[in-house]
Amino acid sequence: MGQPHMHKPILFLDRDGILVEEDQVDSFEKIRWIPGVFNALRKLREESNYYFAMVSNQDGVGTPSFPSEAFWPVHERIIDTLAGERITFDAQHIDMSLPEDHCPGRKPGIGMLGEYFEGGYDLEHSLMIGDRLTDVQLAKNIGCKAIWFADPSRLEELKQGIAGELGLSETCVLVSDSWQEIAVFILGGKSVKLERRVEIDRRTAETHVAVSLNLDGSGKGSVETGLPFFDHMLAQLIRHSGVDATLHAHGDLQVDEHHTVEDVAIVLGQAFLQALGDKRGISRYGYEVLPMDDVLAQVAIDFSGRPYLVWDAQFSRPSVGTFPTEMFRHFFKSFSDEAKCNLDMRVSEGNAHHQAEALFKAFARAIRQAVHRYPWSDALPSTKGVL
Repeated sequence: MGQPHMHKPILFLDRDGILVEEDQVDSFEKIRWIPGVFNALRKLREESNYYFAMVSNQDGVGTPSFPSEAFWPVHERIIDTLAGERITFDAQHIDMSLPEDHCPGRKPGIGMLGEYFEGGYDLEHSLMIGDRLTDVQLAKNIGCKAIWFADPSRLEELKQGIAGELGLSETCVLVSDSWQEIAVFILGGKSVKLERRVEIDRRTAETHVAVSLNLDGSGKGSVETGLPFFDHMLAQLIRHSGVDATLHAHGDLQVDEHHTVEDVAIVLGQAFLQALGDKRGISRYGYEVLPMDDVLAQVAIDFSGRPYLVWDAQFSRPSVGTFPTEMFRHFFKSFSDEAKCNLDMRVSEGNAHHQAEALFKAFARAIRQAVHRYPWSDALPSTKGVL
């Protein structure tokens, strides 16, 4: 099934100063949470594709002034409390050296983070959030961007003195001590770029398909094609991709469902292609492994400008309700052709309804990752200069 972190950007998070108040947190009484951190991180965990990695300097853990038995129970309480709020970390990197040790793993050193340079991660679109300029410097050393968790009035510190000499103002994309503002910024809510909306009305002698699409939506919309199970699948696509869309199709169902399914896929593909525009600042790639009861679906998508479908799905029966399962491949092939995207789609054996639904949900969640637009980036995600 491949690596679950494929093409994922990383959200590197300091601990003291952004999750809990800055201190030598060596007792439960010293755990004081930063306001807004739970709601913001939960939203980021649930609505973004970031790999969450804690990166923290904990000076002198294991020395008499900071015994290990005073650190670990408190740290585990912090992690458990966050997990109880549906905020989990994929990795933790904690350096316990003292500044005078000059340890290569101590921030802003990258000695603890070698695994992220071995491929599979999207460092260009990764972020470091920390309350010190050394966190911003760490981001520069990694090759990603940073959010400095500080009062915005301190912005000038990025442009002067040592920070200015290090060029940190180019690395830092936001200075804020508001978790709400940070979450909105990361999720693209304050982007000043043009809205990615499109409407298409396509009429042929066989079908009439009308689509309204907003890539920066919240998973709301309506579907009506005259094919109940197809409507159910398209509703899953809207909900789990996070786009807003309305889709209405009237086709020659008295003949069969082929023309309606094909033309819906054509119009949806055209809508995504047009809404993505020049594709600057987008992730481009999306990947999802999704279990659904007895089946496991895997979908990878690349809005590369080139259509290609790899399909590995053997349905357990020829139809779900009255909908022919052979039409699923044709739908995704037609979408790939019109959206000009690579699609790799696989599903295990199992219940045919679950096979189809898992594929559509995985497809939707892969799209959600791929169309995400980073508000601080205007880069084209290609070395060719065009997608």
